[in-house]
Amino acid sequence: MSRGTGGGQSRPASTPCTAAVTAQVALALMPALMAGCAVGPNYQAPAAPRTQGFTPDPLPSATEATAVSGGEAQRFAVGGTLPGQWWSLFGSEELDALIAQALKQYPDIAAQQAALRAARENVRAQEGVFAPQLQGAVNQERAKISGASISPGFPSFITSLYQTNVNVSYTFDVFGAERRTLEGLRAQVENQAFQLEASVLTLTSNVAASAIGLAATREQIEVTHQIIAVEEQQLHVIERQYQSGVRTRADVLQQQSNLASVRATLPALQQQLAGYEHALAALTGQFPHDAGHVALKLSDLKLPVEIPVSLPSALVAQRPDIQAQAAMMHQASAAIGVATANMLPQLTLTGSVGDESLIWNSLFQGSSGVWSIATGLTQPIFEGGSLRAKRRASVDLYDQARAQYRLVVLNAFQNVADTLSALDNDAQALKAQNDAVSSANASIELIQRQYDAGAVSYVTLLTAQQAYQQARIAYVRALSSRFTDTVTLFQALGGGWWNRNDLGVSAAAAD
Repeated sequence: MSRGTGGGQSRPASTPCTAAVTAQVALALMPALMAGCAVGPNYQAPAAPRTQGFTPDPLPSATEATAVSGGEAQRFAVGGTLPGQWWSLFGSEELDALIAQALKQYPDIAAQQAALRAARENVRAQEGVFAPQLQGAVNQERAKISGASISPGFPSFITSLYQTNVNVSYTFDVFGAERRTLEGLRAQVENQAFQLEASVLTLTSNVAASAIGLAATREQIEVTHQIIAVEEQQLHVIERQYQSGVRTRADVLQQQSNLASVRATLPALQQQLAGYEHALAALTGQFPHDAGHVALKLSDLKLPVEIPVSLPSALVAQRPDIQAQAAMMHQASAAIGVATANMLPQLTLTGSVGDESLIWNSLFQGSSGVWSIATGLTQPIFEGGSLRAKRRASVDLYDQARAQYRLVVLNAFQNVADTLSALDNDAQALKAQNDAVSSANASIELIQRQYDAGAVSYVTLLTAQQAYQQARIAYVRALSSRFTDTVTLFQALGGGWWNRNDLGVSAAAAD
């Protein structure tokens, strides 16, 4: 006996399946029943959104440019595609090494890979139900038999019974319950494959963002130390002038207060730096105690100037979280078919062949052979409404999965819109901060000369110094934002997983 295993999506039935069939009709229509129909909806992937863009206003052809390293104009290549290893666009061997180590050692990746393997094995296990189930058995029984069961007054006796047989059973998937179950399990494999891809994308983005944050924080610390050195030098000058009677004690105290205020910003920056180092240690599968210091600097990074931006119609297929949710919809759709089929008749064929004897030595003689064959047809008649309720619940779960799919799509388009706007604004902010640093530097040099000549008060000089300090720190933050938001955009666009197969995920998604 044989039967088709069915596919992830069953072909639509040409006529409705009926629940009121008798055993005689089922046997007469056996060839047609074996081909069968699969009840429940045939899943169709949602169409891509019809929106024509990501932001309300058209994207500029390029962002603002600033004549500093990391201030290059970024051009949006609409319709372009990301490379599978998008992090290589930053041109940092150290960043590449950190991400490679994370992909090898971060435990969540191994856990997701194991879950994908388990999902595949569940598919293989379900495929086994489409073959006849055979079981072999050897039995020996010793029992006392009542003679009264044979004839009144017949004495009781003790006997042995030896049996060997092979049992065969086969359930015809007339209404597609097993095919829909297999369809759901295959959808679960697809979901798990994209869950793995989403984990890879999250991991690589977190490593890149943490490394950039670490480099930016380290540069802020260096700038703060430079400012402290200038403030200390200024304090020495004022103390000498105070000793010579040129400055007042109030001037000394003001400069000491200013120096202390700058120094007070260091502990928070150092804690932030330590936090990034600890995060990178965990992301690369290491204990913080065992991980070395990451020496990455912002100057080691190259700002990607050609930014591939997916078409809106392609984003749905490129976001792993959207594809994972689509697979959840597929699984929920298949579950409707399973719940529907459970309300309909089930046709089973069973048989056995073997030997049976009261004496072991004659067990395998020709006269001891036995066999049986039977067909069975079962139809739920009264289940207290549970089967119908389960089917309604499966329909509701499908509606839930469909609504969640739409929510994931909306969030994905929002992510891309936010980061595209951020990149344009980051470029403008960097130019403004660079101009602010230049202006503050020129201002402090002029005011310093005026102060040395006694033309302005120390309060004026102090205000200029504070403005310069704030401008330099803000400049570093604006520069790091360009790198961080570029990482965020690459993540929002799906990370180019379709151009990478180093973890076997792309192939897994196609299984």
